[in-house]
Amino acid sequence: MKLPLLPESPASRTSRLGVPGALLLLFLLAGCTVGPDYVRPQAPTPATFNVPAGWKVAQAQDAQIPPDWWRLFKDAQLDQLEARVAPANQTLAQREAALRQARALVDSAQAGLFPTLSLNADKTRNRASAGAIGLAQGLVYDNYLTDVQASWEPDLWGAIRRGIESNVASLQASAGQLAATRLTLQTQLAADYFQLRADDTQRQLLADTVSADQRFLDLTQSRFDQGVAARTDILQAETQLRSVQAQLLDVGVQRSQLEHAIAVLVGEPASGFHLPNMPLDQAPPPVPLTVPSALLERRPDIASAERSAASASAQIGVAQAAFFPTVTIGGNLGYQNRAYNNLVSQPNSMWAFAPQIQLPLFDGGLRAAALDQARAGYDQAVANYREIVLEAIQNVEDNLAAASILSSELGVQQQAVQAADQTLRLTDDQYRQGTVGYLNVLTAQTVLLSNQLTEIALRSRQFVAHVQLVTALGGGWDPAQDPLTQTSPSTQLTSSAPSP
Repeated sequence: MKLPLLPESPASRTSRLGVPGALLLLFLLAGCTVGPDYVRPQAPTPATFNVPAGWKVAQAQDAQIPPDWWRLFKDAQLDQLEARVAPANQTLAQREAALRQARALVDSAQAGLFPTLSLNADKTRNRASAGAIGLAQGLVYDNYLTDVQASWEPDLWGAIRRGIESNVASLQASAGQLAATRLTLQTQLAADYFQLRADDTQRQLLADTVSADQRFLDLTQSRFDQGVAARTDILQAETQLRSVQAQLLDVGVQRSQLEHAIAVLVGEPASGFHLPNMPLDQAPPPVPLTVPSALLERRPDIASAERSAASASAQIGVAQAAFFPTVTIGGNLGYQNRAYNNLVSQPNSMWAFAPQIQLPLFDGGLRAAALDQARAGYDQAVANYREIVLEAIQNVEDNLAAASILSSELGVQQQAVQAADQTLRLTDDQYRQGTVGYLNVLTAQTVLLSNQLTEIALRSRQFVAHVQLVTALGGGWDPAQDPLTQTSPSTQLTSSAPSP
Protein backbone atom coordinates (compact mmCIF):
# COMPACT_ATOMS: atom_id res chain seq x y z
CA MET A 1 0.00 0.00 0.00
CA LYS A 2 1.52 3.34 -1.07
CA LEU A 3 1.30 6.43 1.09
CA PRO A 4 0.85 9.94 -0.41
CA LEU A 5 4.03 11.95 -0.64
CA LEU A 6 2.53 14.81 1.42
CA PRO A 7 0.09 13.17 3.82
CA GLU A 8 -2.62 15.17 5.45
CA SER A 9 -2.36 15.82 9.16
CA PRO A 10 -4.36 13.49 11.40
CA ALA A 11 -6.46 16.43 12.58
CA SER A 12 -7.51 17.56 9.09
CA ARG A 13 -8.15 13.97 7.96
CA THR A 14 -10.29 13.27 11.02
CA SER A 15 -12.25 16.49 10.54
CA ARG A 16 -12.94 15.60 6.90
CA LEU A 17 -13.73 11.89 7.37
CA GLY A 18 -15.17 11.99 10.84
CA VAL A 19 -14.25 9.63 13.67
CA PRO A 20 -15.96 6.57 12.09
CA GLY A 21 -14.16 7.22 8.81
CA ALA A 22 -10.84 7.62 10.56
CA LEU A 23 -11.34 4.34 12.45
CA LEU A 24 -12.30 2.60 9.19
CA LEU A 25 -9.13 3.93 7.59
CA LEU A 26 -7.08 2.53 10.48
CA PHE A 27 -8.64 -0.89 10.07
CA LEU A 28 -7.89 -0.82 6.34
CA LEU A 29 -4.30 0.15 7.03
CA ALA A 30 -4.10 -2.62 9.62
CA GLY A 31 -4.46 -5.09 6.77
CA CYS A 32 -0.99 -4.17 5.45
CA THR A 33 1.90 -6.49 6.30
CA VAL A 34 5.40 -5.52 5.30
CA GLY A 35 8.24 -7.99 4.91
CA PRO A 36 8.66 -11.13 2.78
CA ASP A 37 6.09 -13.91 2.80
CA TYR A 38 7.87 -17.08 3.87
CA VAL A 39 8.60 -19.82 1.35
CA ARG A 40 10.32 -23.02 2.43
CA PRO A 41 13.97 -22.91 1.33
CA GLN A 42 15.13 -25.30 -1.35
CA ALA A 43 17.51 -28.03 -0.20
CA PRO A 44 19.54 -30.49 -2.29
CA THR A 45 17.71 -33.82 -2.08
CA PRO A 46 18.50 -36.89 -4.23
CA ALA A 47 15.73 -38.95 -5.77
CA THR A 48 16.67 -42.18 -3.98
CA PHE A 49 19.17 -43.59 -1.53
CA ASN A 50 21.91 -46.00 -2.54
CA VAL A 51 19.83 -49.07 -1.73
CA PRO A 52 21.99 -52.19 -1.21
CA ALA A 53 21.12 -55.49 -2.79
CA GLY A 54 18.30 -57.21 -0.93
CA TRP A 55 16.81 -53.94 0.37
CA LYS A 56 13.86 -52.14 -1.13
CA VAL A 57 12.13 -48.81 -0.67
CA ALA A 58 8.77 -49.09 1.07
CA GLN A 59 5.77 -48.23 -1.07
CA ALA A 60 2.66 -46.45 0.12
CA GLN A 61 0.91 -49.72 0.92
CA ASP A 62 3.91 -51.19 2.73
CA ALA A 63 4.45 -51.10 6.46
CA GLN A 64 6.05 -47.87 7.65
CA ILE A 65 8.21 -47.23 10.69
CA PRO A 66 5.83 -47.00 13.68
CA PRO A 67 6.11 -44.23 16.30
CA ASP A 68 7.14 -46.87 18.84
CA TRP A 69 9.82 -48.05 16.42
CA TRP A 70 11.71 -50.10 19.02
CA ARG A 71 8.94 -52.72 18.87
CA LEU A 72 10.37 -53.74 15.50
CA PHE A 73 13.10 -55.56 17.47
CA LYS A 74 10.51 -57.68 19.35
CA ASP A 75 12.24 -57.38 22.73
CA ALA A 76 9.89 -57.12 25.72
CA GLN A 77 12.61 -55.77 28.03
CA LEU A 78 13.50 -53.02 25.55
CA ASP A 79 9.80 -52.13 25.18
CA GLN A 80 9.50 -51.62 28.94
CA LEU A 81 12.62 -49.47 29.11
CA GLU A 82 11.68 -47.26 26.14
CA ALA A 83 8.25 -46.59 27.65
CA ARG A 84 9.96 -45.05 30.68
CA VAL A 85 12.11 -42.54 28.79
CA ALA A 86 9.48 -39.93 27.94
CA PRO A 87 7.89 -39.52 31.41
CA ALA A 88 11.07 -39.79 33.48
CA ASN A 89 14.05 -38.40 31.55
CA GLN A 90 15.21 -35.03 32.87
CA THR A 91 16.61 -33.82 29.55
CA LEU A 92 13.14 -34.21 28.07
CA ALA A 93 11.67 -32.39 31.06
CA GLN A 94 13.88 -29.41 30.21
CA ARG A 95 12.77 -29.46 26.57
CA GLU A 96 9.11 -29.65 27.61
CA ALA A 97 9.59 -26.60 29.83
CA ALA A 98 11.16 -24.75 26.88
CA LEU A 99 8.12 -25.71 24.78
CA ARG A 100 5.79 -24.23 27.40
CA GLN A 101 7.83 -21.05 27.31
CA ALA A 102 7.43 -20.91 23.53
CA ARG A 103 3.65 -21.31 23.89
CA ALA A 104 3.58 -18.46 26.40
CA LEU A 105 5.52 -16.24 23.97
CA VAL A 106 2.87 -16.87 21.30
CA ASP A 107 0.12 -15.87 23.73
CA SER A 108 2.10 -12.79 24.73
CA ALA A 109 2.59 -11.72 21.12
CA GLN A 110 -1.11 -12.22 20.31
CA ALA A 111 -2.04 -9.88 23.15
CA GLY A 112 -0.51 -7.03 21.14
CA LEU A 113 -3.41 -7.18 18.66
CA PHE A 114 -5.92 -6.05 21.30
CA PRO A 115 -6.36 -2.82 23.24
CA THR A 116 -5.43 -2.60 26.88
CA LEU A 117 -8.04 -1.57 29.43
CA SER A 118 -7.49 -0.60 33.03
CA LEU A 119 -9.83 0.47 35.83
CA ASN A 120 -8.33 3.08 38.14
CA ALA A 121 -9.42 4.57 41.45
CA ASP A 122 -7.39 7.37 42.99
CA LYS A 123 -7.49 9.77 45.88
CA THR A 124 -5.06 12.65 46.40
CA ARG A 125 -4.86 15.16 49.21
CA ASN A 126 -3.56 18.54 48.08
CA ARG A 127 -2.51 21.85 49.59
CA ALA A 128 -2.38 24.86 47.34
CA SER A 129 0.43 27.35 47.74
CA ALA A 130 -0.32 30.39 49.85
CA GLY A 131 1.15 32.50 47.08
CA ALA A 132 -1.01 31.00 44.37
CA ILE A 133 -3.24 33.19 42.28
CA GLY A 134 -6.90 32.60 42.86
CA LEU A 135 -9.24 31.56 45.64
CA ALA A 136 -7.39 28.37 46.53
CA GLN A 137 -4.48 30.10 48.34
CA GLY A 138 -3.36 27.79 51.14
CA LEU A 139 -6.41 25.59 50.72
CA VAL A 140 -6.17 21.92 51.72
CA TYR A 141 -8.55 19.71 49.74
CA ASP A 142 -9.14 16.13 48.53
CA ASN A 143 -9.49 14.98 44.94
CA TYR A 144 -11.24 11.69 44.05
CA LEU A 145 -10.91 10.07 40.65
CA THR A 146 -12.23 6.88 39.10
CA ASP A 147 -11.96 6.11 35.40
CA VAL A 148 -11.43 3.49 32.74
CA GLN A 149 -8.36 4.01 30.59
CA ALA A 150 -7.84 2.43 27.17
CA SER A 151 -4.93 2.33 24.78
CA TRP A 152 -4.57 0.63 21.40
CA GLU A 153 -1.84 0.61 18.79
CA PRO A 154 -3.29 -0.59 15.47
CA ASP A 155 -1.02 -3.03 13.68
CA LEU A 156 -0.84 -0.86 10.55
CA TRP A 157 2.21 -2.46 8.99
CA GLY A 158 1.93 -5.98 10.36
CA ALA A 159 4.76 -5.76 12.91
CA ILE A 160 2.67 -7.50 15.57
CA ARG A 161 1.37 -10.11 13.12
CA ARG A 162 4.89 -10.80 11.89
CA GLY A 163 5.97 -11.15 15.49
CA ILE A 164 3.17 -13.66 16.10
CA GLU A 165 4.18 -15.51 12.95
CA SER A 166 7.75 -15.66 14.20
CA ASN A 167 6.72 -16.91 17.63
CA VAL A 168 4.40 -19.55 16.16
CA ALA A 169 7.25 -20.85 14.01
CA SER A 170 9.54 -20.81 17.06
CA LEU A 171 6.92 -22.81 18.96
CA GLN A 172 6.85 -25.41 16.21
CA ALA A 173 10.65 -25.42 16.15
CA SER A 174 10.69 -26.06 19.90
CA ALA A 175 8.25 -28.93 19.42
CA GLY A 176 10.56 -30.35 16.76
CA GLN A 177 13.53 -30.01 19.10
CA LEU A 178 11.63 -31.84 21.81
CA ALA A 179 10.74 -34.67 19.39
CA ALA A 180 14.34 -34.80 18.15
CA THR A 181 15.66 -34.96 21.70
CA ARG A 182 13.20 -37.71 22.59
CA LEU A 183 14.27 -39.68 19.50
CA THR A 184 17.95 -39.20 20.36
CA LEU A 185 17.44 -40.47 23.89
CA GLN A 186 15.41 -43.44 22.69
CA THR A 187 18.16 -44.24 20.20
CA GLN A 188 20.84 -44.00 22.87
CA LEU A 189 18.85 -46.29 25.13
CA ALA A 190 18.41 -48.92 22.39
CA ALA A 191 22.09 -48.75 21.42
CA ASP A 192 23.21 -49.11 25.05
CA TYR A 193 20.74 -51.92 25.60
CA PHE A 194 21.94 -54.00 22.65
CA GLN A 195 25.56 -53.36 23.56
CA LEU A 196 24.77 -54.57 27.08
CA ARG A 197 23.19 -57.71 25.66
CA ALA A 198 26.27 -58.20 23.50
CA ASP A 199 28.35 -57.96 26.67
CA ASP A 200 26.14 -60.63 28.22
CA THR A 201 26.81 -62.81 25.18
CA GLN A 202 30.51 -62.15 25.53
CA ARG A 203 30.41 -62.97 29.25
CA GLN A 204 28.67 -66.26 28.53
CA LEU A 205 31.24 -67.09 25.87
CA LEU A 206 34.15 -66.23 28.18
CA ALA A 207 32.61 -68.21 31.05
CA ASP A 208 32.27 -71.26 28.77
CA THR A 209 35.84 -70.71 27.59
CA VAL A 210 37.07 -70.55 31.19
CA SER A 211 35.40 -73.91 31.85
CA ALA A 212 36.96 -75.39 28.72
CA ASP A 213 40.40 -73.97 29.57
CA GLN A 214 40.11 -75.38 33.08
CA ARG A 215 39.47 -78.81 31.60
CA PHE A 216 42.50 -78.41 29.34
CA LEU A 217 44.60 -77.40 32.36
CA ASP A 218 43.41 -80.45 34.27
CA LEU A 219 44.16 -82.66 31.26
CA THR A 220 47.62 -81.17 30.89
CA GLN A 221 48.30 -81.63 34.60
CA SER A 222 47.25 -85.29 34.30
CA ARG A 223 49.54 -85.79 31.28
CA PHE A 224 52.38 -84.13 33.17
CA ASP A 225 51.81 -86.47 36.12
CA GLN A 226 51.98 -89.36 33.65
CA GLY A 227 55.24 -87.98 32.27
CA VAL A 228 53.91 -87.34 28.76
CA ALA A 229 53.69 -83.51 29.02
CA ALA A 230 56.24 -80.86 29.88
CA ARG A 231 56.06 -78.35 32.71
CA THR A 232 55.82 -75.56 30.12
CA ASP A 233 52.54 -77.06 28.87
CA ILE A 234 51.04 -76.59 32.33
CA LEU A 235 52.26 -72.99 32.48
CA GLN A 236 50.88 -72.24 29.02
CA ALA A 237 47.50 -73.76 29.90
CA GLU A 238 47.35 -71.76 33.13
CA THR A 239 48.35 -68.58 31.31
CA GLN A 240 45.53 -69.09 28.81
CA LEU A 241 43.05 -69.73 31.65
CA ARG A 242 44.01 -66.62 33.65
CA SER A 243 43.97 -64.45 30.55
CA VAL A 244 40.40 -65.44 29.74
CA GLN A 245 39.36 -64.96 33.38
CA ALA A 246 40.77 -61.41 33.24
CA GLN A 247 38.78 -60.72 30.06
CA LEU A 248 35.65 -62.00 31.78
CA LEU A 249 36.15 -59.61 34.67
CA ASP A 250 36.83 -56.69 32.32
CA VAL A 251 33.55 -57.23 30.47
CA GLY A 252 31.77 -56.77 33.79
CA VAL A 253 33.13 -53.22 34.04
CA GLN A 254 31.69 -52.19 30.67
CA ARG A 255 28.38 -53.89 31.38
CA SER A 256 28.02 -52.04 34.68
CA GLN A 257 28.69 -48.71 32.99
CA LEU A 258 26.09 -49.43 30.29
CA GLU A 259 23.59 -50.44 32.96
CA HIS A 260 24.21 -47.17 34.80
CA ALA A 261 23.80 -45.16 31.57
CA ILE A 262 20.44 -46.85 30.93
CA ALA A 263 19.36 -46.04 34.49
CA VAL A 264 19.96 -42.33 33.86
CA LEU A 265 18.02 -42.46 30.58
CA VAL A 266 14.97 -43.92 32.33
CA GLY A 267 15.28 -41.48 35.25
CA GLU A 268 16.44 -43.86 37.98
CA PRO A 269 19.45 -43.80 40.34
CA ALA A 270 22.17 -46.10 39.03
CA SER A 271 22.75 -47.67 42.47
CA GLY A 272 19.37 -49.43 42.53
CA PHE A 273 18.99 -50.31 38.87
CA HIS A 274 19.73 -53.78 37.46
CA LEU A 275 18.98 -55.63 34.25
CA PRO A 276 19.04 -59.45 34.04
CA ASN A 277 21.58 -61.21 31.87
CA MET A 278 20.20 -61.74 28.35
CA PRO A 279 22.58 -62.87 25.60
CA LEU A 280 22.07 -61.39 22.14
CA ASP A 281 21.10 -64.31 19.98
CA GLN A 282 18.52 -63.06 17.44
CA ALA A 283 18.95 -61.18 14.16
CA PRO A 284 17.93 -57.51 13.74
CA PRO A 285 14.65 -56.83 11.92
CA PRO A 286 14.35 -55.39 8.39
CA VAL A 287 13.96 -51.60 8.29
CA PRO A 288 11.28 -50.03 6.00
CA LEU A 289 13.11 -47.55 3.76
CA THR A 290 11.63 -44.29 2.47
CA VAL A 291 12.66 -41.90 -0.31
CA PRO A 292 14.98 -39.00 0.63
CA SER A 293 12.26 -36.38 0.15
CA ALA A 294 10.30 -38.01 2.98
CA LEU A 295 13.09 -37.00 5.36
CA LEU A 296 11.96 -33.38 5.00
CA GLU A 297 8.65 -34.40 6.58
CA ARG A 298 9.60 -37.23 8.95
CA ARG A 299 12.75 -36.05 10.73
CA PRO A 300 12.02 -33.73 13.66
CA ASP A 301 15.44 -32.03 13.52
CA ILE A 302 14.84 -31.04 9.88
CA ALA A 303 11.34 -29.81 10.72
CA SER A 304 12.73 -27.79 13.62
CA ALA A 305 15.40 -26.17 11.41
CA GLU A 306 12.81 -25.32 8.75
CA ARG A 307 10.54 -23.70 11.34
CA SER A 308 13.51 -21.69 12.66
CA ALA A 309 14.00 -20.35 9.13
CA ALA A 310 10.31 -19.38 9.03
CA SER A 311 10.69 -17.57 12.35
CA ALA A 312 13.74 -15.69 11.08
CA SER A 313 11.88 -14.70 7.90
CA ALA A 314 9.06 -13.13 9.92
CA GLN A 315 11.59 -11.11 11.91
CA ILE A 316 12.54 -9.30 8.68
CA GLY A 317 8.99 -7.95 8.51
CA VAL A 318 9.17 -6.85 12.13
CA ALA A 319 12.37 -4.93 11.40
CA GLN A 320 10.93 -3.34 8.24
CA ALA A 321 7.81 -2.16 10.05
CA ALA A 322 9.97 0.01 12.31
CA PHE A 323 10.53 2.39 9.34
CA PHE A 324 6.82 3.31 9.19
CA PRO A 325 4.84 5.60 11.49
CA THR A 326 3.01 4.18 14.48
CA VAL A 327 -0.44 5.27 15.62
CA THR A 328 -1.61 4.97 19.21
CA ILE A 329 -5.19 5.62 20.26
CA GLY A 330 -5.71 6.33 23.92
CA GLY A 331 -8.33 7.82 26.16
CA ASN A 332 -10.18 7.57 29.41
CA LEU A 333 -13.70 7.87 30.74
CA GLY A 334 -14.64 8.45 34.38
CA TYR A 335 -15.54 10.79 37.20
CA GLN A 336 -13.61 13.34 39.25
CA ASN A 337 -14.70 15.40 42.27
CA ARG A 338 -13.44 16.87 45.53
CA ALA A 339 -15.98 14.81 47.50
CA TYR A 340 -16.50 11.08 47.49
CA ASN A 341 -20.22 10.93 48.29
CA ASN A 342 -21.38 12.34 44.95
CA LEU A 343 -18.42 11.27 42.82
CA VAL A 344 -20.40 9.21 40.29
CA SER A 345 -22.77 11.81 38.87
CA GLN A 346 -23.24 13.53 35.54
CA PRO A 347 -21.70 16.89 36.51
CA ASN A 348 -18.51 15.11 37.63
CA SER A 349 -18.10 13.04 34.46
CA MET A 350 -14.95 13.44 32.38
CA TRP A 351 -13.46 11.93 29.24
CA ALA A 352 -10.47 12.30 27.01
CA PHE A 353 -9.58 11.01 23.53
CA ALA A 354 -5.90 11.14 22.58
CA PRO A 355 -4.81 9.77 19.19
CA GLN A 356 -1.09 10.00 18.57
CA ILE A 357 1.07 9.43 15.51
CA GLN A 358 4.82 9.05 15.64
CA LEU A 359 7.31 8.83 12.78
CA PRO A 360 10.96 8.33 13.75
CA LEU A 361 13.22 10.61 11.74
CA PHE A 362 16.76 9.87 12.89
CA ASP A 363 18.20 7.09 15.02
CA GLY A 364 21.81 6.92 13.88
CA GLY A 365 21.18 3.85 11.70
CA LEU A 366 19.63 1.74 14.47
CA ARG A 367 16.67 0.51 12.41
CA ALA A 368 18.79 -0.15 9.34
CA ALA A 369 21.18 -2.21 11.45
CA ALA A 370 18.26 -4.16 12.93
CA LEU A 371 16.98 -4.92 9.42
CA ASP A 372 20.43 -6.09 8.29
CA GLN A 373 20.63 -8.25 11.38
CA ALA A 374 17.24 -9.83 10.64
CA ARG A 375 18.20 -10.58 7.04
CA ALA A 376 21.51 -12.08 8.11
CA GLY A 377 19.69 -14.16 10.73
CA TYR A 378 17.39 -15.53 8.04
CA ASP A 379 20.32 -16.39 5.76
CA GLN A 380 21.98 -18.18 8.67
CA ALA A 381 18.80 -20.15 9.44
CA VAL A 382 18.44 -21.18 5.78
CA ALA A 383 22.06 -22.35 5.62
CA ASN A 384 21.56 -24.30 8.85
CA TYR A 385 18.43 -25.94 7.42
CA ARG A 386 20.22 -27.01 4.25
CA GLU A 387 23.17 -28.33 6.22
CA ILE A 388 20.91 -30.41 8.46
CA VAL A 389 19.19 -31.86 5.38
CA LEU A 390 22.57 -32.85 3.90
CA GLU A 391 23.71 -34.35 7.20
CA ALA A 392 20.44 -36.29 7.50
CA ILE A 393 20.90 -37.82 4.05
CA GLN A 394 24.49 -38.68 4.95
CA ASN A 395 23.28 -40.20 8.21
CA VAL A 396 20.87 -42.49 6.37
CA GLU A 397 23.45 -43.47 3.77
CA ASP A 398 26.09 -44.20 6.44
CA ASN A 399 23.85 -46.48 8.47
CA LEU A 400 22.31 -48.08 5.40
CA ALA A 401 25.78 -49.03 4.17
CA ALA A 402 26.84 -50.13 7.67
CA ALA A 403 23.78 -52.35 8.14
CA SER A 404 24.27 -53.99 4.75
CA ILE A 405 28.04 -54.44 4.97
CA LEU A 406 27.94 -55.68 8.56
CA SER A 407 25.35 -58.28 7.57
CA SER A 408 27.68 -59.64 4.89
CA GLU A 409 30.71 -59.40 7.17
CA LEU A 410 28.87 -61.25 9.92
CA GLY A 411 28.11 -64.13 7.55
CA VAL A 412 31.77 -64.44 6.61
CA GLN A 413 32.83 -64.19 10.25
CA GLN A 414 30.46 -66.99 11.23
CA GLN A 415 32.17 -69.20 8.67
CA ALA A 416 35.53 -68.26 10.20
CA VAL A 417 34.23 -69.28 13.65
CA GLN A 418 33.07 -72.63 12.32
CA ALA A 419 36.47 -73.26 10.72
CA ALA A 420 38.33 -72.25 13.90
CA ASP A 421 36.08 -74.50 16.00
CA GLN A 422 36.79 -77.50 13.75
CA THR A 423 40.51 -76.72 13.89
CA LEU A 424 40.45 -76.74 17.70
CA ARG A 425 38.55 -80.04 17.80
CA LEU A 426 41.06 -81.72 15.45
CA THR A 427 44.04 -80.25 17.30
CA ASP A 428 42.60 -81.39 20.64
CA ASP A 429 42.29 -84.98 19.31
CA GLN A 430 45.84 -84.86 18.00
CA TYR A 431 47.12 -83.54 21.33
CA ARG A 432 45.33 -86.28 23.25
CA GLN A 433 46.92 -88.79 20.88
CA GLY A 434 50.31 -87.20 21.46
CA THR A 435 50.94 -86.27 17.81
CA VAL A 436 51.16 -82.49 18.44
CA GLY A 437 52.33 -80.33 21.31
CA TYR A 438 50.19 -78.15 23.56
CA LEU A 439 51.35 -75.01 21.73
CA ASN A 440 49.20 -76.11 18.78
CA VAL A 441 46.18 -76.43 21.09
CA LEU A 442 46.90 -73.03 22.63
CA THR A 443 47.10 -71.42 19.20
CA ALA A 444 43.83 -73.00 18.11
CA GLN A 445 42.10 -71.88 21.32
CA THR A 446 43.30 -68.30 20.85
CA VAL A 447 42.20 -68.18 17.23
CA LEU A 448 38.75 -69.56 18.04
CA LEU A 449 38.17 -67.17 20.94
CA SER A 450 39.33 -64.19 18.89
CA ASN A 451 36.94 -65.06 16.06
CA GLN A 452 34.05 -65.67 18.45
CA LEU A 453 34.59 -62.27 20.10
CA THR A 454 34.75 -60.63 16.68
CA GLU A 455 31.44 -62.27 15.74
CA ILE A 456 29.79 -60.89 18.89
CA ALA A 457 31.19 -57.42 18.21
CA LEU A 458 29.89 -57.51 14.63
CA ARG A 459 26.45 -58.62 15.81
CA SER A 460 26.37 -55.75 18.30
CA ARG A 461 27.43 -53.24 15.64
CA GLN A 462 24.78 -54.66 13.30
CA PHE A 463 22.04 -54.07 15.86
CA VAL A 464 23.27 -50.55 16.58
CA ALA A 465 23.41 -49.81 12.84
CA HIS A 466 19.78 -50.93 12.46
CA VAL A 467 18.75 -48.77 15.42
CA GLN A 468 20.53 -45.75 14.00
CA LEU A 469 19.08 -46.40 10.53
CA VAL A 470 15.56 -46.43 11.96
CA THR A 471 16.14 -43.14 13.77
CA ALA A 472 17.99 -41.62 10.78
CA LEU A 473 14.77 -42.18 8.82
CA GLY A 474 12.84 -40.23 11.45
CA GLY A 475 11.96 -42.99 13.90
CA GLY A 476 8.32 -43.00 12.81
CA TRP A 477 7.75 -39.37 13.88
CA ASP A 478 4.78 -37.82 12.12
CA PRO A 479 4.19 -34.09 12.74
CA ALA A 480 0.56 -34.43 11.65
CA GLN A 481 -0.07 -36.83 14.54
CA ASP A 482 2.15 -35.19 17.13
CA PRO A 483 0.06 -32.88 19.39
CA LEU A 484 3.20 -30.96 20.37
CA THR A 485 3.48 -29.50 16.86
CA GLN A 486 -0.13 -28.37 16.74
CA THR A 487 -1.17 -24.84 17.66
CA SER A 488 -4.40 -23.35 18.90
CA PRO A 489 -7.00 -22.10 16.40
CA SER A 490 -6.19 -18.48 17.23
CA THR A 491 -2.52 -19.13 16.61
CA GLN A 492 -3.25 -20.77 13.27
CA LEU A 493 -5.33 -17.79 12.16
CA THR A 494 -2.55 -15.32 12.88
CA SER A 495 0.25 -17.34 11.34
CA SER A 496 0.73 -17.28 7.59
CA ALA A 497 3.68 -19.69 7.63
CA PRO A 498 2.99 -23.27 6.52
CA SER A 499 3.47 -26.15 8.87
CA PRO A 500 6.59 -28.28 8.36
